[in-house]
Amino acid sequence: MKRVASGFLPVITVDRSASQPLHRQIYNSFRTAIVDGRLHPGQRIPSSRVLALEIGVSRFPVLNAYAQLLAEGYLATRVGAGTVVSASLPEQLTTAAPARTKTAVLHRGPRSVARRCSHLPAKEDYPWMIHSGPFRVGQIAFDEFPWSIWSSLIARRSRNLNTAAIHYGDLQGHESLRRSIANYLRISRSVRCEPEQVLIVNGSQQALEITARVLLNSGDHVWIENPSYRLARDVFALNECRLVPVPVDAEGLNVAAGVKKCRKARAAFVTPSHQFPLGVTLSASRRLQLIEWAHRSGAWIIEDDYDSEYRYESLPIASLQGLDTNSRVIYIGTFSKVVFPSLRLGYLVVPPDLIDRFVLMRRVIDLGMPTLYQQVLADFIEEGHFARHIRRMRVHYGGLRRVLFDNLIEILGDMVEIVGDEAGMHLTVLLRSGHRDEELARAAVSHKLSLWPLSRSYVGEPRQGWILGFGGTTAKEIPDAVRRLRNLLIVNSLAA
Repeated sequence: MKRVASGFLPVITVDRSASQPLHRQIYNSFRTAIVDGRLHPGQRIPSSRVLALEIGVSRFPVLNAYAQLLAEGYLATRVGAGTVVSASLPEQLTTAAPARTKTAVLHRGPRSVARRCSHLPAKEDYPWMIHSGPFRVGQIAFDEFPWSIWSSLIARRSRNLNTAAIHYGDLQGHESLRRSIANYLRISRSVRCEPEQVLIVNGSQQALEITARVLLNSGDHVWIENPSYRLARDVFALNECRLVPVPVDAEGLNVAAGVKKCRKARAAFVTPSHQFPLGVTLSASRRLQLIEWAHRSGAWIIEDDYDSEYRYESLPIASLQGLDTNSRVIYIGTFSKVVFPSLRLGYLVVPPDLIDRFVLMRRVIDLGMPTLYQQVLADFIEEGHFARHIRRMRVHYGGLRRVLFDNLIEILGDMVEIVGDEAGMHLTVLLRSGHRDEELARAAVSHKLSLWPLSRSYVGEPRQGWILGFGGTTAKEIPDAVRRLRNLLIVNSLAA
């Protein structure tokens, strides 16, 4: 038998001083709730005993009201399920019920909103994000994650819950996770940090929002890579900063071009380990130039260590923060790609003299992350599962990248140009002249291909191309997906 969900207690108003009997008032409240659609067919309602206790009356008015609703067909009884709203409503309901549309809102007087809202981009559709599978950016290989280990760690922690685990936790993040992250970053990323400098946040987007609010004022100039991650640009725009697009070439951010455009910028946002979306690595000389500029101008460098764990031709590149001897770098990392996205756990590494300000700003935004999953992730790291998982996934994703690269060369030939280093979980291809990436990306949806248009990542004159994710596909699926991509390009060329 299908289980019927327990109903929430509807708003029942009774007025003992009114001339209308109590049972009629209860009847009218239920009938109105059903007619208005607040109670749905099949929804269970409270027992007469529970309702009587809740509204402070005897059971007799409630029983009389229920009897009338049952007689008129508004309610029905089910064996083992109690009393529910009838699935076949009476004729008088369908004729008396108002049109089931959204309630109209009457606007009276001015309805002003904050000026910063004008800096938000218009709501847009992203049809290329509808389908999972070939080329979807941001997907991980879910089947390769050690779910049994993760589940056992959750179960172990859940069996030993204490008050600290279910109450508000440390605003800065659970100490065990901060200690685990600090150890990992010192060894694997050459980051200069102690657990006291780590702030646990809800992903890299929140990390960037907190950083912008602490360090930047309205009107401050900020260098951004061009092309760059759109949501990062939106954070700076929302905080009313002035964006300075700095070109990216084969060596990463062109520091000399940035200095020429705006020497006195307040900050620079960079993805040096694996630039999004072009996939290049910031060269050693450019790293030193960027740090020198920040020291001389008193600017901040915001380092998003995007996809840093996955390099296939060499060991991971050391962080930019590790080269900084003047504490001008704010380091951002996330577990979205190395564990899974819905975990929503990221972190900031902040200079010691600024951590208090970052924590205070965090308190204004929210009151911290759930403690349980922080403890589980700390166990996952400390017991060696995290390091083993990264090693396995580096091999797995490296194999997928080679298959995609080889098929693009073999099947597409000179129709596209592949850019970027052997790293990360996406490849970027540039289209030859005559093709419009967004137009083709929309057409590709019907072919179940997810092509992220490169042009959307640019400020000003864009280049045409696609960002092709490979994390959520298999080696067997890639050749057919690339052939579908070729057919799409051929049809577009013929149409032109």
